[in-house]
This record gives sequence, C-alpha cells and structure tokens, in this order.
Amino acid sequence: MSTEEPIKELKSRKDRPTGSTHFGDTDFEEERPEDIGDATWSEVATACCVHDAHGWGVIFVGVCAALFFLYFFLLSLELLGSSAKVLGGCSAGGLMGDNANPVAGLVIGELATALVQSSSTTTSIIVSLVGAGALSVQNGIYMVMGANIGTSVTNTIVSMGQMADGAQLERAFAGATVHDIFNLLTVAVLFPLEVITHYLYYLTKAMLPSTITEGEEWEGPIKKIVSPLSDRIIKANKDVVKDIATGKVESCDDYYPVICLDGIEDYSHCAKKCDKDAGEVKGVDCGQVGLITCDKTSGECPGFFQNGASK
Repeated sequence: MSTEEPIKELKSRKDRPTGSTHFGDTDFEEERPEDIGDATWSEVATACCVHDAHGWGVIFVGVCAALFFLYFFLLSLELLGSSAKVLGGCSAGGLMGDNANPVAGLVIGELATALVQSSSTTTSIIVSLVGAGALSVQNGIYMVMGANIGTSVTNTIVSMGQMADGAQLERAFAGATVHDIFNLLTVAVLFPLEVITHYLYYLTKAMLPSTITEGEEWEGPIKKIVSPLSDRIIKANKDVVKDIATGKVESCDDYYPVICLDGIEDYSHCAKKCDKDAGEVKGVDCGQVGLITCDKTSGECPGFFQNGASK
C-alpha cells in the first residue's frame, strides 16, 4: 500500500521552475534583481490566497490593525480641519467678500483655505455666500480655484511630519509636491480660459436644475464615519465665517460670551437659533455659541465647548 508524500513547500527561488522569488524565502535577502524570474498567475494566486489557519489569523489581525489606524488617521485630519476653522475662522471670514478682481478672488480662496485647512469648508462657505447674494457666481468660481491651490498646504504639513526619517520625508514631500503641481497646473490652464470666455459660468448656468429643494446638502462618506467621534471633541461653528463675510456681524466678539440657558450644555440650550419672528431674545429665550458649537444630531456639546467662555 503506497502512501502519498506531503507536498514540499518551496522556500527558495532556486526550487521553483519559474525562478520567481517570494517574500519570506530563505535566500530572499541574497537574491539579485537580474536573477529573479517572473511569477505565474498560479504562483501569485497561491501566495495570496492559500494560507493555513495561522496565516489567515495574521492577515485578519493585520487588516483590523490597518483599518484601526486608518480611522484614527482620518480622525486626526478632521480634528486638524476643525481646529483650523476655530483658530482661523474670523480671519478667513474677513477675507471673503465680493471683489471684482479675478486674481484677488483667486488669492482670497488660497488664503482662506490655508487658514481653515479645508478646501471643502471654504467651498461650502463660498456656495453659501453665492446663494445669499453676498458674492457673485463669477467671483465664487475664482475663489473655488484658489481653494484648490490652498488645500495643498495641508499635504505639505503632513509630509513634514516625516522629518524623523530622511528617506520617508523625501518620499512624502515628493508625493505632496505632485499634488501641489497638479493643482497649480490645472488652475494655470483653466483660470485664463475662465477670465477670457467665462465658460465655467455659462456651463454651470446651463446645468442649473429648474427646481431646487431648500436645505439640500450632501455629506461625504468619510465625514459620516469620523464625525460622530470628532464632534465629541471639537465642532467648529461654520456660521462665524459666513456671517463675518456677509457683514452680518463685525467681528467674533459678537459671538461672546457663550450662553447656555439654565447652565445646561446641550444643543437646545446653547446652540439652537433664536426665532426672531416669535420675538425670542438671545441669552433669554435661546442660547449663544462662539467659534465652537454643539452637535445638532446628537444634541451634545464637544469636550472643548465651555459655557460662559468670553473669547
């Protein structure tokens, strides 16, 4: 009675007919690139998808760890943007306004985005200003172009976080530079065309739907994932930038002191807007928040929110 011999696991390029190398081979560090052969699709599928229980366990733990750290990386970017909105919201609001000079609009978009560290925030504010009639559509287009240049500051800051390792810094800064050059070249091509022909203005005018529901808003999937936790730490008041830009308030001092009715820190007692038609008075019938506000969805105020804050 014959018994089948177990299949021997190949651990060296020299033992494989194709001469291909696999990570984990005994002579992996000794191999030269010119001696390595091309792997077949069968070898690729076997290396990727055929594992024992221990191998699948290692892969599962690795995937979970990668998702865990990816989530907190995205969370840190969200917190960076929210913190920048709080610190630079007043300055960004003062920059934004109706200006007939296209170059000035471009530079304003760059500076506003560099201050709040979020091109999506700058773009949403520009859209709000256009909708409120405080900014023309033409100048809004130039500011959005500037916002796409200003957002390159963020990836440069992130790349500087690799300064501990020279090789990593070189690669990270190179990747950030590719993004920067792409945005600069895109604006360099589209900006003169828009100034001369106004093609984007007429294109968006043609794409405008006949009816728009009031209050329509889109939120990205990544923001939906990280917002529940980031909003518990800090949540920026976006109305500050818009109100200063439209001239509704003169400065951030008009938002202070922070007032929560009955000393209760939640959305309904602190951040709920006053009904002017009903004659509600701020500080008596409704609260007042500053640069940091409370979350309307959960009704809770973030950790950095402080009742009675004066600045």
